[in-house]
Order: sequence, then structure tokens, then C-alpha cells
Amino acid sequence: MGDEAKHPIIIGITGNIGSGKSTVARFLRAWGYPVLDLDGLAERARERRKEELKRLFPGAFRGEELDRRALAQEVFADPKRLQALEAVLHPEIRRLLEEEVARLEAPLLFLEIPLLFEKGWEGRLAGTLLVAAPLEVRLERAMARSGLSREEVLARERAQMPEEEKRKRATWVLENRGSLEDLEAGLREILSDIRARFGVR
Repeated sequence: MGDEAKHPIIIGITGNIGSGKSTVARFLRAWGYPVLDLDGLAERARERRKEELKRLFPGAFRGEELDRRALAQEVFADPKRLQALEAVLHPEIRRLLEEEVARLEAPLLFLEIPLLFEKGWEGRLAGTLLVAAPLEVRLERAMARSGLSREEVLARERAQMPEEEKRKRATWVLENRGSLEDLEAGLREILSDIRARFGVR
């Protein structure tokens, strides 16, 4: 296995609620690029460290099942409890990511991270791709997809870093305000730039 496979280029995909991150990920997978989902890795990390989590957060379990909503309510109400949770999960997530990267042996892969900038992931990545769209467009998409009310979607939006701030931080911004064809064309342009910038064929 060559150096290119050992040290792949990892690009983070992010965007606020309703921006179209998952659609971009589907395009990339269809074109043969590996896309890892950080939320999926976090779910596996919670399962791997379940016994430790049960000791730390017994009130968040219903028998053997973790009640994620109860856990979220507990940790977001107390910064020290949140730190304790992250101390358990973050090393496990990193291990899982390393395992997946090694398994894939791909020169270029993507990592979908909803809270990329909020959690400071940009320093670990070769670049960041922000999927952006006007607020009203994102609200409509999120409500249609999830069944959440406008107020519920706005509450989640307020909990994230403003899109304008993310625009300043991102390596690439992919506008998702038009058709799927427009989105695909914009993504292909960014892919060409990524391949040229990092010398990936």
C-alpha cells in the first residue's frame, strides 16, 4: 500500500439544517467517492462504550437501551457532564474513523460532519466544503423532510453557528439554492479543484 493510500485527503462536508449535505453525499457516493458519516461513527462509539456510559449516565438508560434524548438533556444542562461524555466518545470516534480510513484505502474521501466548525474539526481535515442555501429554503426543506414545525427547525438553526460565519471559514462553498442539476454542476467544479489542488487523479 503506497503513501497515497496511507495518508488520504479527507474533506469535511458540512452545512446548517436543510442545506443539502446528505444530497451532496449521495452524489459523491454515486460517483465512487467514499463518504463517512460522523453521526454514524458516533452511534457506533456509543454502542462500543455502552457499559461506561451506563456507569456515568444511568438516568439516560431504559434497561439496556440508551435514551439519546434523555442523555442530551442531561449533558447540555451541565458543561461538566458534557465534557465527561466527550471524554468517553471522542477517542472512540477517532479510532473508528482511523479504522474506516485504513479499511477504505482511498486517496480521497469525504467526512460528513453537521457540527464541523462548532466542534473544531477543521484543523484535522485537508479542507472543508460548506453546502449553503438561503434560510427560508432550508426551513422548507427541513420541515418537509422531518415533519418538524417551523419553530422547532428555527430552534435547531439557532443552536448552530450562523451560515455566514461558516462561509468565512470554509475552503469551498457549494450553493444549493437551485435545481439538483445546478447542485451537481457546482459539486463537479469543486471536485475538479480538489483533485487539482491535492494532485489526486
